[in-house]
Amino acid sequence: MKHLLLGFAALTLSGCLGEEHRIYTVDELMADEALLAKITSECRNNPGTLRQTPNCQNAEAAHWKLWLRTTPGG
Repeated sequence: MKHLLLGFAALTLSGCLGEEHRIYTVDELMADEALLAKITSECRNNPGTLRQTPNCQNAEAAHWKLWLRTTPGG
């Protein structure tokens, strides 16, 4: 029984951790502004570690694309 509980806990945690390490595309981030805001906030709060990660780079690109859409002439 103890091993069954440990196995279940490991499967549950692995599912959660896998989503955290997912790399989102620029288009996915542009479509989900809440997710974009979350990732952008995390990146800006820890730029030394996260600035060069794919999600931070994609979030920055998505942010600029959305900004260009909303500016006159963009």
